[in-house]
Amino acid sequence: MIKGRLLFLIITLLLAGCATPSQPDMRPEAWLKPGVRVLLPAPQLNEKLEQQQLLTATVDGKQQSMLVLLVADGQTLQLAGLSPVGIRLFKVLYDQNGIHTEQAIKIAQLPPANQVLADIMLSYWPINRWQPLLPVGWKLVDTVAQRTLYDDKGQIITQIDYLVQNSSRQPVAITQHVFHYHIAIQNVGGDA
Repeated sequence: MIKGRLLFLIITLLLAGCATPSQPDMRPEAWLKPGVRVLLPAPQLNEKLEQQQLLTATVDGKQQSMLVLLVADGQTLQLAGLSPVGIRLFKVLYDQNGIHTEQAIKIAQLPPANQVLADIMLSYWPINRWQPLLPVGWKLVDTVAQRTLYDDKGQIITQIDYLVQNSSRQPVAITQHVFHYHIAIQNVGGDA
């Protein structure tokens, strides 16, 4: 029962945003590991990004899935989550004024949308936008098929695996070693 609740909490952490409607967070920050917060990069991206993804989170061997619609138009980042039967659960907008959330279904004790955005932005935003914001001694290392976040002791915090096709790459998995979750990402349409 506890593991089931933990799995549900992790998937909502990754997908649902905060439980307060339309409250902007003027300093968008996220936890990298317990006790270490970072300011998120600005939501602006050089190219447009549109993705429809099926995310499957695994915690303690149990899985939970959700459809996510992701749009970055160059100025804002928008994220919407749908239940497996297509019911809209939430919408998150990150723009120059902060992070705004709309929760269609109230779920108590949801973690902040900033955590959701941190994983997305770690996957898609360029390293040069992240590195200046990381704590002293932390580094983000990028190869063709993988991006890895290390803390100041050299411990792997987050690992993102990519599928490389032609001249582009798409994230296919996020493993968070400190918070102990794994997300499999399957693109189901809407590539930009």
